[in-house]
Parts: sequence; structure tokens; C-alpha cells
Amino acid sequence: MLITLLGTGTSSGVPLIGCQCDVCRSVDFRDKRLRTSVHISVDGRSFVIDTGPDFRQQVLRLNLLQLDAVLFTHEHKDHTAGLDEVRAYNFRSGQDMPVYGRPTVLAQLQREFAYIFAEHKYPGTPHVLLNEIGNEPFEVSGIPIIPIEVMHHKLPVFGYRIGDFSYLTDLNYISDEELEKVKGSRVLIVDALQRQSHISHFTLDQAIDLAQRVNANRTYFVHISHKLGLHNEVEKELPVGIRLGYDGLQIQL
Repeated sequence: MLITLLGTGTSSGVPLIGCQCDVCRSVDFRDKRLRTSVHISVDGRSFVIDTGPDFRQQVLRLNLLQLDAVLFTHEHKDHTAGLDEVRAYNFRSGQDMPVYGRPTVLAQLQREFAYIFAEHKYPGTPHVLLNEIGNEPFEVSGIPIIPIEVMHHKLPVFGYRIGDFSYLTDLNYISDEELEKVKGSRVLIVDALQRQSHISHFTLDQAIDLAQRVNANRTYFVHISHKLGLHNEVEKELPVGIRLGYDGLQIQL
């Protein structure tokens, strides 16, 4: 399995428009964060989790020629806004793009991208195949996937486990029962927005606590705000086995 962090930033990205803080003015490429998304290549299959507003830029940077499915975590715009770009893969493959999400996510996609689902489609619009999932294991192209339900304030969100890899974004709570699904992972990616308390995201300390409870071989933090601090400085504070993710980072598993 090869995991590529397509983006590691929060909903506004980093730098934040109009901000002149040290992080937003940093010349370190690791402090330039597109909206959070990940690509997974496993057993010849190619998946992305979420298609945010930067999706086109992200897949061009990766030179991603094959995409077999899209998994959505939840319906917020910073995780869905790039869905239109899957039409490039429709053109390449001649097939509909399978899309997986809970019912509320699929309903939101049908509202936000009504033209995709119109009875009389405009030529050249994306072709997607909606697949409703619940909190039970399912398969995509023969690859087993385990949903992990977490809470983003009052909004249920799905993380995913694929083999020894678990991905949890946009959360401030996970039950002990759901955490059991994550334990034993060798690679964990988890939300760590900022240092200060937040209504719907883990703080740095909360993310570290979760990482230590899971005790994966390697943990990487994503969905990072400019408020967290400079990449190089925050990394020095982290326990062994825990790192900040950055855009373009590739993890072999």
C-alpha cells in the first residue's frame, strides 16, 4: 500500500487569505497546506478519500492517471467541492465513478451537484455511481474497508480502515467501541487542528493522546490550521513515532 497525503490543511487552507502570521508567510513548503484529502494505492487499485476544493491541483501534482473510487468522510464543502473533477477519469476510463458515503453525504452531493444527477444530462458532465454505506464493513473493487464512526461536533463522520491503515479526519470525539476498530493499525492519520480548544476538531494534545492510545508504528497529523504553528517547530515537540503530515508526503506500508 502507498498512501499519499494530497492535502493536510483545514477548511481555509494554509496560508489563510489575508493573514500575515509567521506560518502564512513561511517559505517552508511543509507550511503550504491544501485542503485535507488522501490517495491510497493498494493491490493495483486507486482510491481517494474526499475531493475538496483543491482536488484538481492535487491529482495533477501527483500525476494520478487512474482512479477507481471516491470515499467520502462527510458532507462539508472542504471535503466535497471538487467532485466535478472526476469527469476527467470518466473520459479516460469510459466508466462511471463509484462514490461511497453515508445517506446524508449522498443526499448533499445530489443537491450541490444537481446537474450531475439531472434526468437530461448536459454533455461532458461527470458520471458517478452512488453507493450508500452504513457503519458496516464493505468492499470497493475487492478491497475490504471498515468505516469508523466519529463525531465532528454533532455531525457523524466516517473515518476508514484499509488493512493496517486508519484515517480519521474532522473529529472531536470517538467512542471506545469505534476506537477498537483502529487499534492494531500500523499507520494512523488523524485530525490535529490547533493548540486551542475547538468545538469540532481535536487539539494537538487530544490528537497526541489518541495516537498514544492506538500506538500505531507511525502516526501523522492532518487538517492543520495556521494556528498550530510552524511545521519545523511543532515537529520538535512531538513524541517518538508521531509526526506532522505535509502535502505530498508518501507513506509506504
